[in-house]
Amino acid sequence: ALREDYQEPLPPSYTQAFARIDSDPNALLLVAKIGDDVAGTLQLNFITYLTYQGGTRAQIEAVRVAKNHRGKHIGKQLVLHAISLAKDKACHIVQLTTDKQRPYALEFYNSLGFVDSHEGMKYHF
Repeated sequence: ALREDYQEPLPPSYTQAFARIDSDPNALLLVAKIGDDVAGTLQLNFITYLTYQGGTRAQIEAVRVAKNHRGKHIGKQLVLHAISLAKDKACHIVQLTTDKQRPYALEFYNSLGFVDSHEGMKYHF
């Protein structure tokens, strides 16, 4: 909540980022809707790299479920769909990061088969 800017209208940086992601063939924005409501979102990026013989991994980012739709398995459906898309793209791994201060998120991802096998690091500017 502290890193976003929810003013209306949204700052142009959001629209610009959406356009860049939307035009990137290696990025997908998934949206779960219930009726006319946006119930949840997820960003999925496909990253090709030299290890694993030039393999591709899928990176899940920005999993969000609207407060009024939590508890309806929206996040689970989004993540499972992302995993399915990664399989379709012949990715060898699906990865994500989550804040260590959110134990319920760790439990959620563990329940879907993710293993906290690595220690992640970030360098903020």
